[in-house]
Amino acid sequence: MAATARPPRRPARTGFLRRVMRWLAKLLLAFLIVSVVMTVVYRFVPPPITWTMLGDVVSGHGVTKDWTPLERIDPDMPRAAIAAEDSRFCSHSGFDYKSIAAAAYRNAQGGRIRGGSTISQQTAKNVFLFQGGGYVRKALEAYFTVLIETIWGKRRIMEVYLNVAETGIGTYGVEAGSQRYFKHGAAKMSPREAAQIAAVLPLPKKRAGIAPRGFTGRYAGLIQRRISVVGNQGLDACLR
Repeated sequence: MAATARPPRRPARTGFLRRVMRWLAKLLLAFLIVSVVMTVVYRFVPPPITWTMLGDVVSGHGVTKDWTPLERIDPDMPRAAIAAEDSRFCSHSGFDYKSIAAAAYRNAQGGRIRGGSTISQQTAKNVFLFQGGGYVRKALEAYFTVLIETIWGKRRIMEVYLNVAETGIGTYGVEAGSQRYFKHGAAKMSPREAAQIAAVLPLPKKRAGIAPRGFTGRYAGLIQRRISVVGNQGLDACLR
């Protein structure tokens, strides 16, 4: 009786690669599901903590924050943020391509490196990601930016941004920043106070939120003048 022919064995390397690909596909699917669920939850629930906050806890600074709804924050504060960080906040879809191109051009000329991140991108980074990280983090930032623009909308993005942005060492959100620097809540901020906090946002660990001097003082003055422009031109219309 003739022996039954056995099917050729697959190379061990091919089987291993397939298992790795299946594992990576499952990992990607899990990431997509978890990221979407988190984004939906944070549409209604304040993010409890961020990686930056954890860094302050580990370094011994502690964390001071006080979540405040957007309607209880003086309107000049989001206007100051728009004036300082993202003048096209209400008109772009998460990415300001004009600012990105301008920043790339300036960086190509040499000198101080500048970015073109929008408030949406900064919010995505602050809530879901870590500082630094190069191209991988930027890719994840772009993904989460699309998610929050789609699921949250502009008003929620601004509300979260003003509550999780670092406003001083161990201090997060404009309510905690206003209490720290001006001894009153964010609902009572003057245009100058809102401008001073906005001037701190790019470098909160190095810039003074009260009685700022030098560049920070001049920058706060510029933002204060721009606040009225934002209001008069309706650049904050998506928040009303």
